[in-house]
Amino acid sequence: MAYTPKILAFAGSTRTDSFNKKLVKIAMAGARSAGADVTFLDLRDISMPLYDGDLEAEQGIPPGARQFKDLLLAHDGLLISSPEYNSSLSGVLKNAIDWASRPVEGEAPLACFVGKVASIMSASPGALGGLRGLVHLRAILGNIKVLVLPDQVAVGKAYEAFNPDGSLKDAKQQESIEKLGENLATILAKLVP
Repeated sequence: MAYTPKILAFAGSTRTDSFNKKLVKIAMAGARSAGADVTFLDLRDISMPLYDGDLEAEQGIPPGARQFKDLLLAHDGLLISSPEYNSSLSGVLKNAIDWASRPVEGEAPLACFVGKVASIMSASPGALGGLRGLVHLRAILGNIKVLVLPDQVAVGKAYEAFNPDGSLKDAKQQESIEKLGENLATILAKLVP
């Protein structure tokens, strides 16, 4: 039986009509077309308090953070669309990563990140499309032992980039985002015998 890559897809935004949620869903379609099993996660649906060492010491990892960590553990690859907030990634995304990185007894350090492969992308109202934030996201993921694929796409002027159905108006951009998902699925399939 052939291996089916399992990919977790999410955006670092909680806004209902988030450009980045739309973008990651396009990449999901590319991954699915390449044979991957893709799960979409809306970080809004998982309650995670701001990381607090005292809270962790008293109560352990909160249920929402544990749920996120378990989802990461259950998947081989990650599709992450990250909005740019003040030239970096969003607090929501950084907080989720911070909670998931916390050690748990009986679990190897960074168990939910080590050996994962990720494709990253962004959409932003600005002309650079969130590119500056992707630099930070790439650095963080690399430091916690996630292999981040070299190709990335940043969609600028996002407020005018999408059709009402969530697809991108620019066919070449649409194809490049789908390709991020397809490439991730293809590479994952090659990594597992």
